[in-house]
Amino acid sequence: MRLFLFLPIQGSLLVLTSFLNNSLEFIKGAGTVKAELLAAELGIRTVGDMLEHYPFRYVDRSQIMTLADLRSLNDFGQVRGILGPLREEGTNVKKRLRGSFTDSTGSIELIWFKGVKWMKENLLPGNEYMLYGKVTNFMSNLNVVHPELERIIDSRIPQGYLQPIYSTTEKLTKRGLSSKGIEKIIENIISRPELAVEETLPDYLRESLVLVPKKKAIIDIHRPKSQADINQASRRLKFEELFYIQLELLLKKELRSKQVSGFTFENVGDYFNTFYEKHLPFELTNAQKRVLREVRRDMKSGTQMNRLLQGDVGSGKTIVAALAALIAIDNGFQACIMAPTEILAGQHYQTISELLGEMNIKIDLLTGSVKTKRRREIDEACTSGELHILIGTHALLEDKVTFKNLGLAIIDEQHRFGVAQRAKLWKKNTRPPHILVMTATPIPRTLSMTLYGDLDVSVIDELPPGRKDVQTMHVKDNARLRIFGFMEDQIRRGRQIYVVYPLIEESKVLDLKDLMDGYESIARRFPTPKYQISIVHGRMKPADKDFEMNRFVKGETQIMVATTVIEVGVNVPNASVMIIESAQRFGLSQLHQLRGRVGRGAEQSYCVLATDVKLSSEARLRMKTMCETNDGFRIAEVDLNLRGPGDLMGTQQSGIVGLKLADLVTDVKVLQYARNTVMDILEEDPNLKLEKHLPVRKKAIDIMKNKPNWSRIS
Repeated sequence: MRLFLFLPIQGSLLVLTSFLNNSLEFIKGAGTVKAELLAAELGIRTVGDMLEHYPFRYVDRSQIMTLADLRSLNDFGQVRGILGPLREEGTNVKKRLRGSFTDSTGSIELIWFKGVKWMKENLLPGNEYMLYGKVTNFMSNLNVVHPELERIIDSRIPQGYLQPIYSTTEKLTKRGLSSKGIEKIIENIISRPELAVEETLPDYLRESLVLVPKKKAIIDIHRPKSQADINQASRRLKFEELFYIQLELLLKKELRSKQVSGFTFENVGDYFNTFYEKHLPFELTNAQKRVLREVRRDMKSGTQMNRLLQGDVGSGKTIVAALAALIAIDNGFQACIMAPTEILAGQHYQTISELLGEMNIKIDLLTGSVKTKRRREIDEACTSGELHILIGTHALLEDKVTFKNLGLAIIDEQHRFGVAQRAKLWKKNTRPPHILVMTATPIPRTLSMTLYGDLDVSVIDELPPGRKDVQTMHVKDNARLRIFGFMEDQIRRGRQIYVVYPLIEESKVLDLKDLMDGYESIARRFPTPKYQISIVHGRMKPADKDFEMNRFVKGETQIMVATTVIEVGVNVPNASVMIIESAQRFGLSQLHQLRGRVGRGAEQSYCVLATDVKLSSEARLRMKTMCETNDGFRIAEVDLNLRGPGDLMGTQQSGIVGLKLADLVTDVKVLQYARNTVMDILEEDPNLKLEKHLPVRKKAIDIMKNKPNWSRIS
């Protein structure tokens, strides 16, 4: 399905764009070998790709100092002087190159550990060079490690400029493609007379936002004459990048709403009403009721629902999912729930089976560990329509899993599934089912706008009544006796305790409390038969893991020693204490998820963050944030600032890893303005037919050429 008809492309336009589409191998300084290496290392294949490899910082090369000044600067600077003799040291495995550099104020040692062969072959001792680097103390001597050297020819000093610094790799550097090598290739591209950059934003929009033309922005970002050039170019290119990400997402959303018909669930019938009136175990919160109304409205609209349900740990997303499934069943359809792990899938199966236990509804569980005979029974029941709700893992995506009439697909912890995996659910029916994706990982608004800007978003922003905030404490390793005393007191009160470790066995690399050592220490302090301890980790056989978990769930053990395998999928209301060992090794999102395992009953619950005595400033901020708030969205904002979007959500999500210049942490206002601008344009001109929007239309067509069918991805 295509949104636009392709416009006739004039010959002049082909001339303008063909140079940018050329392979890099035809550019001076690149060649076939380097072009192939750039493609493999950085994904740069064409001239246009190279121009979009933007500098990440700039160095002011207009200032020249002496070696004496450089020694006292404690920062990068440049000096004019004479390169002395070079000598190679070490073995083939650990070679290094030493040299010296002299000016009127003295001499300093130069050292290279990488690119030794290339440096030795290309540097000319006895010649005058411009050195750029920073003085360090290596092996008790002052020296400059990996300095940049530029030869001064005919006594001419290289003209001072803001030098762009480009990201590169060790393989590229060895082939002469250091930042300087990349700069030379880009300079050769920019200087070509046939360089023509087509404008991608409407003139009226550029004028209203005071944005420089695209060609000027491209040239100035790579070859700036001043900081003002950098600022203007960066502002233009960031806006454009975010503008077209938002255009893609909003067009995708519009396609779905207008052209992807969905099943119309008109009825809220006996299954839903009977459960709601007779079997609902608790009063829904106002937030749950609001979300349920939004889901209900989508499912009867006649267009396919694509809704993201965000809710903090323990906010009650599962009950909303169960009620949505009942609406599907009332209308003669089946529902499925897909979770990323067997533990979480099993937890959903147990919870929903208990909720709907008194209803005449058939529910089953399908995971990779289900035996062949049992699997065949599930497949047959699913295909015949006898099965109402199928819950499972990635196993649901297999071709042999067929439904008679799948009307609703619910995906939990959806960020753990790739786009292609989620898209397979579309093929489970002749017409795509309604899609509800859920996450207990709060997503900052800026990230949500970029990752899920094509979905409708619902948020459960209140906890069920009677829930108390978990009290969080940060303690150091030297307070071990206090921790044991606190555990003993809580067990005396009838509570249960989680103790979580980051590793299973001792690591030679990371100085962490490991699970086996921790288990032995706890077992000595809490001996049998007075105390019982469960142990759970990812290397255990599923049957052994289930046995230990069930003992803890039944209250037969007071302490569960575990790895992060219990991050999701374990619901024990009587467990009121979460102790996280080596907490400095966990990210904020994971700490918050672990803390969510407690606080599920009416009693006050606690989370103890045990860390090393010495902590980095970032680790201290994570501990401080956890102790100050239970608000998952606030925690996610801090996590985004600390780790960035790629690390926060994983690299499977399209549109995040591919950002070339914009930053979702620092460019929040640009993102919001870009989204609002796209919405205004589409409201005025939904099909981008107006002449003033011709550049946007052309760019949108270009984007679509390189994307899978938008309407078939959830």
